[in-house]
Amino acid sequence: MQMSDTREIQAAPAIVYAAIQDPETLKACIAGATEVTGTPQDGYTATVVQKVGPVKATFTGHVTMSDMVENRSMTLAGEGKGGVAGFAKGAANVVLDPSPEGGTLLSYEVEAKVGGKLAQLGNRLIEGFAKKMADQFFARLKDGLENGSDVSNPPEAPGGESSGAAQKKTWLKGLRGQS
Repeated sequence: MQMSDTREIQAAPAIVYAAIQDPETLKACIAGATEVTGTPQDGYTATVVQKVGPVKATFTGHVTMSDMVENRSMTLAGEGKGGVAGFAKGAANVVLDPSPEGGTLLSYEVEAKVGGKLAQLGNRLIEGFAKKMADQFFARLKDGLENGSDVSNPPEAPGGESSGAAQKKTWLKGLRGQS
């Protein structure tokens, strides 16, 4: 399966680049992530709990970053295993371009494969789930970078705030140099 999309984020490419490499940011942006540890040089390990159609599983995986051009681009390659649910593996090429409005145009191309029970669910369901996961990840990243919101505790209603979220010091304030 292949996907691609472009997002405009109102933050400088250097900030977006740093955020994508931060394990706490990754944990906050990946729906269902319970743990993300590691570094860009050594790779990341992650534990993610997801339900795809009728199949719910805890996936453990490893993600590596390569072809890194500071503040410009990177390739992320990963593989996750979910026991009897199966596996998922793939790679994403991410490009960060300065936007005319002073932010960043983030473009990505993803190629992914699934196997096991997940593959039996059918391409339409898997592709819809993969698109939803990518959309959620980048929406959380964008919201956190632009609004300083706590992406690990998203609003309960569109446009609303969950209790205490506005008062929290968020994971992105450190990246933006704010206190």
